[in-house]
Amino acid sequence: MDTFTLRPVAYMESCFPTKFGIPRQSGLAPHLQGRIIFEKDYRSADALRGLEDFSHIWLIWSFSENPTDKWNPTVRPPRLGGNKRIGVFASRSPFRPNGLGISCVKIEKIEEDPCLGPVILVSGADLMDGTPIFDIKPYITLDCHPEAVCGFQEKTADYHLSVEDPDGLLAGIPQNLQRGLLEALSQDPRPAYQDDPNRIYGIPFAGFDVHFRTDGYHLVLTQIVKTAQIVKTER
Repeated sequence: MDTFTLRPVAYMESCFPTKFGIPRQSGLAPHLQGRIIFEKDYRSADALRGLEDFSHIWLIWSFSENPTDKWNPTVRPPRLGGNKRIGVFASRSPFRPNGLGISCVKIEKIEEDPCLGPVILVSGADLMDGTPIFDIKPYITLDCHPEAVCGFQEKTADYHLSVEDPDGLLAGIPQNLQRGLLEALSQDPRPAYQDDPNRIYGIPFAGFDVHFRTDGYHLVLTQIVKTAQIVKTER
């Protein structure tokens, strides 16, 4: 069998240092902010020439935190309660033979950093901080198919939680990050097999630990603790 090596061209800077809490698809939290930082060999403004004429891009990336030596022909999508199995190729499960992901994100700005070269500021990404990106392609209108049938996803597309902040804890989060966090929380980040309304969950987010509980309908923030200042450095 022919094989080839994929080499990352960039990586994602995200508010999520771990997998827990990341939206399950791109676009579910459209105000989540992130930056695409190119690896040194690809820091060329010429490589992005013309990209400013597009509003969205496709990212092809790696589920870098998942083991790649084993795979299963069936998976349990969280949106089906974690109990029903479907084929891996009928899902977007991260546990795949080649561990590749694809996401459509919005370009907010392309800027030149004196140390990092061209940087793409994006919104709506579902990538963990440090995720390697193998390719970037412009999104075009032909990619959109309004008549498409979306299987089990159609039945669960409108599912979201009501997020409540009775003690005003969100004030501790930078204002420009609050909306994206609320959108991510509303997607119910709990594992599908956990359904304890009294359990306190915690999500690392942009240098904070965000704690909450939920009954599956309402999510209530219980505590937000500053952990550490995130310092981005050149790779």
